[in-house]
Amino acid sequence: MTTPETATTTHRPAPTRRRTLRRYIPPQHGAWAILALPWLTGVLTTGWHWLHLPLLLAWLTGYLASYYLLQAVKTRRPARFRTQILIYAAPTVLLGGLVLALRPQLLWYAPAYATLLAVNIGYAARRDERALPNDLASVTLSCLMIFVCATAAQTTPAATIAPFLAVTAYLTGTVLYVKTMIRERGNATYYRISVAYHLAITAVTAGLRIPVAILFLLLLARAVALPLRPMTPKQVGLGEVANSVLLLATVTLTT
Repeated sequence: MTTPETATTTHRPAPTRRRTLRRYIPPQHGAWAILALPWLTGVLTTGWHWLHLPLLLAWLTGYLASYYLLQAVKTRRPARFRTQILIYAAPTVLLGGLVLALRPQLLWYAPAYATLLAVNIGYAARRDERALPNDLASVTLSCLMIFVCATAAQTTPAATIAPFLAVTAYLTGTVLYVKTMIRERGNATYYRISVAYHLAITAVTAGLRIPVAILFLLLLARAVALPLRPMTPKQVGLGEVANSVLLLATVTLTT
């Protein structure tokens, strides 16, 4: 017969597993979309190449290594995150080294990535990683992956300028919009900045292909209306997942 004591014992491993998972997987759900969208855009607009797979794996493990590196800088406790950094740095170096060995021209992107990562480290050291300039640096760092995918596939990066601009414009607007929905909810200044940004982008895209113009018009409508309604972070996140899918379809089908 199961007693309350044995039932409690039976269910103890679950919280332990969750704690272990949290130790090695960052609780940054939005980051995965910011990582996936540029890679997918790059692959779908340049055409699949087998190097895109090790590039993706290096991209993901590199993010995980950088996350724990920034945590070490922020907390000033590097020993606390040494294991995570080493675990994720190893495959990043191996897989990234493979891609670089076959496409050494990718090193041209190194200065841009180093500069943007330095910005992230600087804000982490100040414990101000939620600052808007830091978020925009992260968006730019991520969107460069579109050009990287093109170079890996031996396609001229110039062919992906339009997708790069569209994804960067969308993710920049998403940063502003999400702030008005969560951390800066009720902040009139952030709301005005978000709406003004979306108005400007909508005006710029009005003369482009109809699907792109319609998409950014819808993004403007959500930036105007949704901050005035109560929504949970989960609802906001699911909405942006849907918008990311729409953007990906729009960009890849009209390029």
